Amino acid sequence: MTDHIWQRVREEVARDAAQEPALASFLHSVVLGHPDLESSLAHILASKLNSTTLTELTLFDMIKAALDAEPGIGIAVREDLAAVLSRDPATRGYSQPLLYFKGFHALQAHRIAHWYWIHDRQALALYLQSRTSEAFAVDIHPGARIGKGILFDHATSIVIGETAVIEDDFSMLHEVTLGGTGKVGGDRHPKIGRGVMIGAGAKVLGNIKVGEGAKIGAGSVVLSDVPAFTTVAGVPARPVSYPAHAHPALDLEQELIESERRERQNAWGAGPA
Repeated sequence: MTDHIWQRVREEVARDAAQEPALASFLHSVVLGHPDLESSLAHILASKLNSTTLTELTLFDMIKAALDAEPGIGIAVREDLAAVLSRDPATRGYSQPLLYFKGFHALQAHRIAHWYWIHDRQALALYLQSRTSEAFAVDIHPGARIGKGILFDHATSIVIGETAVIEDDFSMLHEVTLGGTGKVGGDRHPKIGRGVMIGAGAKVLGNIKVGEGAKIGAGSVVLSDVPAFTTVAGVPARPVSYPAHAHPALDLEQELIESERRERQNAWGAGPA
């Protein structure tokens, strides 16, 4: 079966190599010299996460082993690429996130760390988490469960806790925390439904549920459950209206629409919208 996304990646990279000869060697080593997307991704992640502790070659073998053992990771990788291309207006092709977007890289590194975590190699999983945090400024515990069709836009300073769960078709921006509320143990992190969008700088704390199709405004602090298909904003966050679309993650609209602004004013009193 033809892998259409991989085929598109190769076409885009071949064009770029012809247009920018100075990059040709790099593009050949990371894409054109590989037989499939999994091998290319393993090379890219290994080159970014290697250290004196684990060399690039050792990391490549470890990453590729996880990708070969669990085909579902490859499916998620392709859906993540498609999500970035469809939602991020700065993206011009599948090859851009694969090569250059650290939010995409951090997410795929987490997928590998999670595979090792659930296969009782927790020391290695935690090491990969640590290196991912150092390399990309994104800290995702390897125990967190993340679906597919995910966009981390910009991604700097994202934090996701151990028992967090994120369902499919999710988008969020930089400086978002899906964290706990203190020293409480056990199941202590948010559960995020399908199609949710979280704006920059928002903090979602505790074992709470954010329902399908919900939208969380930038800078909000969410401490209680968010109903499905509801927009919340503020500190602490309160319902202000309903998203314009059933799954706001897919349009990545960060601003509150005008009706949401009016309802926020009515609910909170006079002041800047």
